[in-house]
Amino acid sequence: MSATTNSAIEMDPRYPIGKFRRAEANLTDHAAAIAELTVLPENLRAAVNGLSEAQLETPYREGGWTVRQLVHHVVDSHMNSYIRMRLALTEDWPTIKPYDEKLWAQLFDASTAPVELSLNLIAALHARWVLLLRSLTDEQWQRGYVHPENGRQTLAEAAALYAWHSRHHVAHITELRKRRGW
Repeated sequence: MSATTNSAIEMDPRYPIGKFRRAEANLTDHAAAIAELTVLPENLRAAVNGLSEAQLETPYREGGWTVRQLVHHVVDSHMNSYIRMRLALTEDWPTIKPYDEKLWAQLFDASTAPVELSLNLIAALHARWVLLLRSLTDEQWQRGYVHPENGRQTLAEAAALYAWHSRHHVAHITELRKRRGW
């Protein structure tokens, strides 16, 4: 890692792998996005493996979610994306309902439940999601939905975004572990 990249991580721990940029995303390499979604459950489990309860209660950055909340957030977010994709495949450009991820992270289950619950859920969810994505035709990859805040999004764009999202949040945990020597 270069000094520039390392200092960029230290300057903004919110984006340890950089921000998602739709314009720069490879929207035709569906296999790469699917590969990222395939390994997310294993990578997330490895990222939290061996952490104590106190470590799970540690925010990944100042003012950020705890590791526990982060794990539960990944599941909440990916469940929503999976449902949105299914809607896009069965309806004509449906308008989806956004949710307040910050408030969801404050709910009792997201702030107290064992991470094992979400690790098991993400494994099952991603098994289904990957199965669905592998079945898509080129035409289906161009279907999509309307996000009230972000506009139209194709399934190709959504898959690229959630591949990034997978790496992004695993990096939050692994970078915290590096900084703390865990």
